[in-house]
Amino acid sequence: MIKTNHKTVKLVAPLVALGLALAACGGDDRGSGATSGDHNDQDVSFATEMIPHHAQAVQMSEMAVENAANQEVKALAEDISTAQGPEIETMSSWLETWGEDVPGTGGDMDGMDHGGMDGVEDMPGMMSFDEMDELEAASGSAFDEMFLSMMIEHHEGAIEMAQTEQADGEYPDAIDLAETIEETQTAEIETMKELITP
Repeated sequence: MIKTNHKTVKLVAPLVALGLALAACGGDDRGSGATSGDHNDQDVSFATEMIPHHAQAVQMSEMAVENAANQEVKALAEDISTAQGPEIETMSSWLETWGEDVPGTGGDMDGMDHGGMDGVEDMPGMMSFDEMDELEAASGSAFDEMFLSMMIEHHEGAIEMAQTEQADGEYPDAIDLAETIEETQTAEIETMKELITP
C-alpha cells in the first residue's frame, strides 16, 4: 500500500507542476493580450535595432550554408537562420501595431548594407560593410573560422541589446523575446567556441 501511494505521488507531482506551469503560461498570455498597447521607447528601440541586427545574422548564416566546409557550421547556420527569420517578422508586426517605422532588411547583402539605415554599424556586434565583404569572399576552413569569430561577436552584441530590453522595456512580449534571445544565443556561443579550431 505504501509503495502504491509512493508511485502515485511520483506520478501526480509532475502533473500538478505541469498544471501550475500551464496555468502560469495562460496567465501570462492573457496578461500580454490585455496590455498589448503598453510599450515604451525602449521597446521600440529594441525592435527597430534588433530587426537589422537579426537580418545581418541571417545573411551571414546564408553565406555559411553555401560556403562553410564544416557540416556542423552549416547546421548551426541553418539553426540561426530558422530562429531569427520568424523573430524579424514578429518584431516587424509590433512596430506596425505601434505605428512605428519598420526598418528594411534587404533581400541581399547590398540591400542590407546600403539600404540607408544610418547607424547600423554602430549597434553592438554588427559587422562593417568591409567585414561582410571579406566573409562573402572567403571559402573553406578560412570561411568557417571567420564566420564563427564574427558570429560570436554578433551574438554577444545581441545579448547586450536583449539585456537592455529586459532591464528597461515595458512590453511583455518584447521582454520575453529578449529573454529567449539571450538564452538561445548564449548556448550558440558555447557551441561556436567549441567549433573554432584551437
